[in-house]
Amino acid sequence: MKPSIFGYQAPTTLDEAISLLAGDPDAAVLAGGQTLLPAMNFRAANPSLLVDIQHIDGLRSIVVGAEAIVVKAMVRHREFELDADVRRVNPLIAEVMQHVAHIPIRNRGTVVGSLCHADPSAEMPLLLVLLGGSVIVQGLSGSREIAAEKFFQSFLTTARSHDEIVVEARFPLLPPMAGWAFDEVTRRHGDYAVVGVGCVLSLDESSRASGVRLAACGIADRPVRLKEAETVLNGTALGTSDLDAAVAASMAAVTQPDDINVSASYRRRALGTLIRRMVAKAAQRAQMAEVAS
Repeated sequence: MKPSIFGYQAPTTLDEAISLLAGDPDAAVLAGGQTLLPAMNFRAANPSLLVDIQHIDGLRSIVVGAEAIVVKAMVRHREFELDADVRRVNPLIAEVMQHVAHIPIRNRGTVVGSLCHADPSAEMPLLLVLLGGSVIVQGLSGSREIAAEKFFQSFLTTARSHDEIVVEARFPLLPPMAGWAFDEVTRRHGDYAVVGVGCVLSLDESSRASGVRLAACGIADRPVRLKEAETVLNGTALGTSDLDAAVAASMAAVTQPDDINVSASYRRRALGTLIRRMVAKAAQRAQMAEVAS
């Protein structure tokens, strides 16, 4: 199929782009286009105007700061995945990025674009929620920072206003000596996750878990922190009974109904399996970090 008729503008300043969005309630931002353009071809999306932001200065950098990695709006997935400084301060990112679609798509698609699309089964929104990151949006009324857990509101829905552009995402660094892990269940490699789970944790002097963070995608209408499971696991030795309790505490987070791929019951079983595996893997990496130090 072909898209409906639409206009096209390629502004060279952020103010111009914001003005174009504000002037047309049916306008859409075009960055990598790896989701938007196929949706337009199927007429699942019908913007009247595409505002292409690729010619705006200052939207292509990755900056590793003291507390977070700042990723500008036109940074491609593959750039983020292969950046040596990013891998050094947060190796979890490269691990997650390997599950995002396929390399040709990662060569064109943007990190911020994936966040804005807000598919509840996508890896990048989960990563931002897991790390406790945020986005910076800029519109007619100025700029504001939105925490990840407030940014993702529902299926394909975010807290961004129509006249706002997400100019950057901020991914916190991993805590010193922390372990990390991510994996997902998919029908085929490169597909959206049926269920995905990420974990970050540290171990104290007694090898008990601290600072546990768990998040999942594919189980609800947005990526979710598994806070009940985090509470269960913090302060424990991560034994079998601890993991069983954490899994039981997470089952209520599965609100995605049966669909053409799997049942809700399957999602709950997959979630439990991934929680056990990711917590164990993150703990093992935390132990290795202690030994290496």
